[in-house]
Amino acid sequence: MRTVLMLLCLLGVALLPVAQAADFVIDDIEVEGLQRIAPGTVFTYLPVRVGDRFEATRSAEIVRVLFRTGFFSDVSLQRRDNILIVRVVERPAINEIRISGNRDIKTEQLTDALRQVGIARGRVFNRTALERMESELLQQYFARGKYNVNVEVAVEDLPRNRVDIVIDINEGQVARIQRVNIVGNQAFSNDALLRRFSSGVPPWYAFFSRRDHYSKQKLAGDLEALRSRYLDEGFVNFTIDSTQVTLTPDRRDLYITININEGERYTISDVRLAGELVVEASELQELLEVSPGDTFSRARITASIEALTRRLGNEGYAFASVNPIPEVDDERRRIELTFFVDPGQRVYVRRINFSGNQRTRDEVFRREMRQMEGGWYSASAIERSRVRLQRLSFVESVDLQTRRVPGLSDQVDLDIAITERLSGSFVVGAGYAQSQGALFNMSLSQENFFGTGNRVSLAFNNSRINRIYSLSYTNPYYTLDGVSRGFNLYYRETDASRAEISRYSSNRLGADLSYGIPLTEYDSLRFTPGFERIEILTSERTPGEILDFLDQHGRTFNIYSLNAAFAHDTRNRIVFPDYGNLQRVVLESAVPGSDLEYYKASYQHQHYFQLRPALTLGMTGEVGYGKHYGDTSELPFFEKYFAGGTRSVRGYKDYSLGPRDSNNDPFGGDFRVIGGAELFFPPPFMDESPNLRMSFFLDAGQVFAGYDDFAADDIRASTGVGLSWLSPVGALTFSMAHALNDKPQDRLQAFQFTIGASF
Repeated sequence: MRTVLMLLCLLGVALLPVAQAADFVIDDIEVEGLQRIAPGTVFTYLPVRVGDRFEATRSAEIVRVLFRTGFFSDVSLQRRDNILIVRVVERPAINEIRISGNRDIKTEQLTDALRQVGIARGRVFNRTALERMESELLQQYFARGKYNVNVEVAVEDLPRNRVDIVIDINEGQVARIQRVNIVGNQAFSNDALLRRFSSGVPPWYAFFSRRDHYSKQKLAGDLEALRSRYLDEGFVNFTIDSTQVTLTPDRRDLYITININEGERYTISDVRLAGELVVEASELQELLEVSPGDTFSRARITASIEALTRRLGNEGYAFASVNPIPEVDDERRRIELTFFVDPGQRVYVRRINFSGNQRTRDEVFRREMRQMEGGWYSASAIERSRVRLQRLSFVESVDLQTRRVPGLSDQVDLDIAITERLSGSFVVGAGYAQSQGALFNMSLSQENFFGTGNRVSLAFNNSRINRIYSLSYTNPYYTLDGVSRGFNLYYRETDASRAEISRYSSNRLGADLSYGIPLTEYDSLRFTPGFERIEILTSERTPGEILDFLDQHGRTFNIYSLNAAFAHDTRNRIVFPDYGNLQRVVLESAVPGSDLEYYKASYQHQHYFQLRPALTLGMTGEVGYGKHYGDTSELPFFEKYFAGGTRSVRGYKDYSLGPRDSNNDPFGGDFRVIGGAELFFPPPFMDESPNLRMSFFLDAGQVFAGYDDFAADDIRASTGVGLSWLSPVGALTFSMAHALNDKPQDRLQAFQFTIGASF
């Protein structure tokens, strides 16, 4: 340094490190060494200005401030006369970030994480931050159970003070759980406790299961499920003392040990209600899920709180709170429960605000509301409103929030965010169904015509069995009271022989007018008068049963029909419901004055039970009966019942069950019985989806020539597994069934599917 100073002195230049120079007044400030950073940026951070008196003791402060910006790897201060010279060495800029080898964590997620710590294209490179990011990346993979992950980070220098960051990841394999052991359990076996775990050893048949993939978050959820199990069984003092996760030396296998202390089981000695009871105590008492003598259960206490809160909400107390206060007797292991009720202030709904409806008129949604503006808040009316909105075919989802009105304690607003789905479509499609062969359809439909909620459809459907032309229009609110009215015009050509039933063809031209009348919130009545002209065509292979009927009654028929239907529907959704039931009674009749006189009556019942989230049990049953009257000799053959196939008894060919004609082809019958049970669940190898589900099913049914011919021994049954997918191109249904009691004459079909047909 002395040599440099001597040379400078010899040159006559007074250039000194400011730390060694006397104090001076700054006449100017120069910044040297900048390449990309503007001088103004440096001046912004400098704590001194031109005209300030520079003191040597401030050198360390100035250097520290500039280092703190992260822009520079070296900073020094010097003086030339009364000019302050700031010399810097810029950190390199990041030119590009290249990431390879990552599969479990997406590249976008990694680049976002890098950006949060200041590592991104165009930014200043900070090696310390990169090292910190490398450590965080390892922790992310460890949390996913990949303990043998290897992350290599390289920095490549480029011209003009730039660098490329290269991150090469070898994720390795997920450490698999070989055993989960619970220590300290006396009341329940390991198998009983581990049954609720998401972590563990999968059963032998679960080929795609990820149950043995370790995840810290998944294990935390399992521990909470374990705690809930004991608290629901009365073990109030249950604790998890420790959890050990042991990794094998090769980092591929895991052993989990959970040490617990069960404590003692407690029972409920007394249950009381306290606080401000705005509803009769006897009525509230009936809502409680717990009673004296029961084992203490946190789940049933929570259910009791929800029931009480919901009941108070129906009286307008939107913000009621119910707090269970336990009095514990450790000596006798008993608990006295007091539910303290604080209803708060009664409120009414000031406004109902809809958002998200870009295509639908506001009134279309308001007419579905059961909670009225200006009325007392009602939790049940609001919930029913939500269900009615989400049942609309042009609504994808409904988000309903209750918001207090600022400055007012007795008013709330309802904010309802609607997500609409496309309600209009022009579809040209093709598909295949085993029962109908190749399908072609073309339709122009609008479920929400000009945002009015009215339905309009013009369609053409063609298959090897049917060719259908149809035009329909429905106004679901023809009157303000919710009476609907619809029109339907159609023409249908059917070749029954291609369905492998009795050999004949028919051409049917018809029109009808339909009125739907709501009786209650869940009950409705529908009347449909109509007219249909039917022409029957025969061939050389038409059976004698049909020829005899046609010889007696003719081959062309004018039918005046009057149909009526009563429905009780509490399902939460029309498609893929989780809970609720549907009961429907239908009467179809050809009224006096028609060329043929007959009637058909049927009863259908569907009931859905949500056993737990994503697991639903469905029970179905249907009975149908038809009979002739007047001068008609029998129920027309084209109105008879059939069974078998994807919509009745799977595993048997479509329409194949029941009586046969003289050609040994299915002929149909006057009486049909169908029933079944189905357990719905999401596919085990995919995330839960509202448009995809699988099921285990048990189907049973049969068609009989008449009611007097019914015999329980003739009912056919099958069991199997099914899959349904509401895809963008149409509904896809698949089933693999095994017939349980088939007879030699039955036509079996284990695998059945429909692609592109209507759902």
